[in-house]
Amino acid sequence: MRLALTAFTRRGYALARDLAAALEERGDRAALALPARLAGELGAEEYASLAAWTGERFQDCQGLIFVGACGIAVRAIAPHVRDKFTDPAVVSVDEAGRIAVPLLSGHVGGANELALWVAGRTGGEVAVSTATDVNGAFAVDRWAKRQGLFLDSREAAKRVSAAVLARVPVGVSSDFPIQGGLPSGLRFGPAEVGICLTLDPEKAPFPVTLRLVPPVLTLGIGCRRGTPAETLRRRVEDVLKEHRLTRRAVFQASTLDLKGDEPGLLELCRAWEIPLVTWTAEELARTEGEFTPSAFVSRVTGVDNVCERAAVRAGGALLVPKQAGEGVTVAVARRPWTISFDEGEK
Repeated sequence: MRLALTAFTRRGYALARDLAAALEERGDRAALALPARLAGELGAEEYASLAAWTGERFQDCQGLIFVGACGIAVRAIAPHVRDKFTDPAVVSVDEAGRIAVPLLSGHVGGANELALWVAGRTGGEVAVSTATDVNGAFAVDRWAKRQGLFLDSREAAKRVSAAVLARVPVGVSSDFPIQGGLPSGLRFGPAEVGICLTLDPEKAPFPVTLRLVPPVLTLGIGCRRGTPAETLRRRVEDVLKEHRLTRRAVFQASTLDLKGDEPGLLELCRAWEIPLVTWTAEELARTEGEFTPSAFVSRVTGVDNVCERAAVRAGGALLVPKQAGEGVTVAVARRPWTISFDEGEK
């Protein structure tokens, strides 16, 4: 997690410095900066404008910690607040470390958890005000984040939370195995509002359906040299649409190492924010399974099939076999995934 910290007094700086060091120790990236008037004497990174610094950190960080008065933090973030699904986590803690307050993106951004961590580190208390937490109720956005699931509708997510708080039963439908029981307020079967764990972007078993998508799909891709990114994108999207698979389930692409520097393929992966993994012909040839052979591909690459073998090698069982068109071959593999409503498990 990329985090930024700031403080406004010498005492606040001491706490912010300790928090930054502890965050680095737990594996986060933490950058501490101070107002110019304070940074000079303390030898810290400085900024000339708190407003400008905050705006920049909203763009490049996942969380901000203000050590000082809540009012300072509120005024600093106010012009930049947009949406709880995209805003970073923001926490304010007084310079004595007595009270940590999650100000923004408590569930989706993780501010509630970050504030709990800060309070645990300082020996203070946390002031959480989100309704589901206050009422001890199931919070679908927090749970989905911990499970690594994509929420496909913000409005439906709000309807689910409202139903939980109103004690209206929320339905559950899943195309994946569920381990353990359901939280209070959720049930299998018909309901006006429900959550659906699926890869199908059109599946709607409830009048109001929140689709939750796990990252389980690997794209195996082969292509002619110089294939444009737009052609690759169109072919991949056509394959996914034809097989009723949402691209939100795609978490990586896989191909032969000879294609690892293909500009169009790299551009597609950057646009979709997924990694590209590559394999040698020998590694693909050793991949077990039944694949669609091609003598031409074998002569050119040294392996009889690229897309299917690459998908399976990287990502589990073959779900969609080789689909060819416009000089592009696409296959899709799916890795196993189990749903757990125990928020400590996945």
